[in-house]
Amino acid sequence: MTIETTRRNLLKGVAATGTALFIGYNTNGILNHTIANAAENLDVTSFNPFVKIASDGTVTVIIKHFEMGQGTTTGLTTLVAEELDANWENIKIEFAPSDNEKYKNLAFGAQGTGGSTAIANSFIQYRTAGAAVRTLLIEAASKKWSISSKEISIENGLIKAGNKSAHFGEVIKEAAALPLPEKPNLKTPDQFKLIGKANMPRKDNVDKTDGTAMFAMDVKVPNMVYAVILRSPRFGGTLVSFQTDEAKRVKGFIDAKPMPSKDGIAVYASSTWAAISAKRVIEAKWDYSKAENRSTKQIADAHLEVLKKTPNFQTRKGGDFEKTKQAISTSAKKVEAEFTLPYLAHAPMEPLNCVIEPHSDGGITLHDGCQFPGIVHPTLAKIIGLKPEQVKIKTYYAGGSFGRRATAKSDYAVEAAFAFKLFGGKKAVKLVWTREDDLAGGYYRPMAAHRVEIGLSDKGEISAWNHHIVTQSIIKGTPFEGALVKDGVDHTSVEGVADAEYEIPGFSVGLTDWTSKIPVLWWRSVGHSHSAYVKEVSMDLAAKAAGKDPVQFRLNYLKSDNKDQKRLAGVIKLAAKKADWEKPLPKGWARGIAAHKSFSTYVAEVVEISSTDGNIKIERVVCAVDCGLAVNPDVIKAQMEGGIGFGLGAIMRNQITLAEGEVEQANFPDYEPLRINDIGKIEVHITPSVEAPTGVGEPGVPPAGPALANAIMALKGTPLLTLPLNENGVDFA
Repeated sequence: MTIETTRRNLLKGVAATGTALFIGYNTNGILNHTIANAAENLDVTSFNPFVKIASDGTVTVIIKHFEMGQGTTTGLTTLVAEELDANWENIKIEFAPSDNEKYKNLAFGAQGTGGSTAIANSFIQYRTAGAAVRTLLIEAASKKWSISSKEISIENGLIKAGNKSAHFGEVIKEAAALPLPEKPNLKTPDQFKLIGKANMPRKDNVDKTDGTAMFAMDVKVPNMVYAVILRSPRFGGTLVSFQTDEAKRVKGFIDAKPMPSKDGIAVYASSTWAAISAKRVIEAKWDYSKAENRSTKQIADAHLEVLKKTPNFQTRKGGDFEKTKQAISTSAKKVEAEFTLPYLAHAPMEPLNCVIEPHSDGGITLHDGCQFPGIVHPTLAKIIGLKPEQVKIKTYYAGGSFGRRATAKSDYAVEAAFAFKLFGGKKAVKLVWTREDDLAGGYYRPMAAHRVEIGLSDKGEISAWNHHIVTQSIIKGTPFEGALVKDGVDHTSVEGVADAEYEIPGFSVGLTDWTSKIPVLWWRSVGHSHSAYVKEVSMDLAAKAAGKDPVQFRLNYLKSDNKDQKRLAGVIKLAAKKADWEKPLPKGWARGIAAHKSFSTYVAEVVEISSTDGNIKIERVVCAVDCGLAVNPDVIKAQMEGGIGFGLGAIMRNQITLAEGEVEQANFPDYEPLRINDIGKIEVHITPSVEAPTGVGEPGVPPAGPALANAIMALKGTPLLTLPLNENGVDFA
């Protein structure tokens, strides 16, 4: 394989000659090690390595979670470097190969990245690997120098004792001969030098700045052909016939073949542009008799119609939907609202793509920004007809994902596999999605409709809350159904409401599944992306009806000694304090607040807006986050800022709409990403904590939208129940 980039040498990780020590866990979770001479190409990867040391002293950390911009390469490396006392400047990274047992996500039980779990599931695992290496190196130096290990220390990548010193590579042969400790001593928080350190340089900064970072889209291999897929314009449509007379006139066009699923045509060419050009002139006929043929308004109206009926499932422990409904009917005051939230695309900057490369031994390598190797690997083997050991996956940086690269059906990898197989399986095939493919290709955040009824006492206290959700299940019909669907309820449909921290009497949550041919998928923050909006806007509606301050109103329902309630209350108080909540604002200005727990992380956000000639300008966002121990504060701040921007951009103006079943959005002019001038200042305040670290990739998203909506409601007095906000006549400066 030839990849035209200098980064290839970096990713090799080990010098062309010399000795390398691999440290990691075996398949039983026990630490193990081996010694290998790289020049002799000895097998060194039979037992799940996380740490590799070369004879020149260079340390390479094997990253089991892929990097899509969220900072895993920095975070996981920090954990090893901390316990190893390695030199941060000299430590390298390498993405793990596909191995479901060795590199499994401890939260999933399979190799994959998502759910804001990278640091949370790896915190002890990677620290233990680093600490074990440190113990070995000290013991090896002790024997080599004939002194007590107590006299030896490691500082910034050097082993020291009196006037003696050595870099790691000078003792790895001796270290490899020693038994590896299964439970090495880990540092205590007061000993941390790197964990918690502000402004640590990210491990991917240099490569991404100078352009040498290797993304999946950059991959080129010998004798490669390019493929794009002409898909049915409507979800569920099937191919009847097609003709390629015009395509044959396109320079570089090679062939076109129908996909076995009859939902598309693989178009092959000698370049991406030739494939795209040929695709545009192929004439295809489709059968839409079993397709989704409705327009957006019809689908939304049908969701709202279902809200009038009794939910199919009740999901909140202790709640009884009918009893709560009766209690609300006799309340002194009543708040009612129906919300509709649209389909949303992930729209990462790098559209989906991958390369399948054949080898002379009959095996293949998938080159991909692979988010879920644990699913993709066996899927490719089955489609192409290979043994699992004949499939290799080489992972690269991904230019974003937000969940899109991790589908239960491995959709784009499956397309690539069929395209490769249909072309004969002898040449490498590079599958490329265009931006238009991405926006029209489905796997959206599902549309959702919520109906909320809240009863208030004559003292303005919530006496009952009924919440009915209608949305399409992400999990049902996938391999995850057994774990995430209980008593018929897909938890991702109701998360954030069914398990809300607010201690409210008579809090009942009901769910009715919606069905459609439109494929849906987890989107950044999954169900929290719609549940938090509805819950937090409803809290402001209730506070307004009660005549109470929105901050204090929330705190009134977080009075328990329960740790969850305390931590959520803590970020609300911190955000309000840092945002000067009680300080008067100029005329035409307003603030809104929202708070939410997702992925075990607690976030509160205050959005401050101004209005000029009726247009809304976001002046300031203040965020408080409690994510346990802050491993990389700068990465946490960046993820909060990114999540806030992602959430606000979607809430402001994004939606996927259909006209008679066909998606209307084609590119960024139709699905406009957030722009730098859309938001003023963003402040992120991290709550000091000694709790185990939790995720930060997604939790910044859920509170952003409702905080903005609540600010607009505070300014204009009108609740915003339909998204995006510009559908309500809200214009942004």
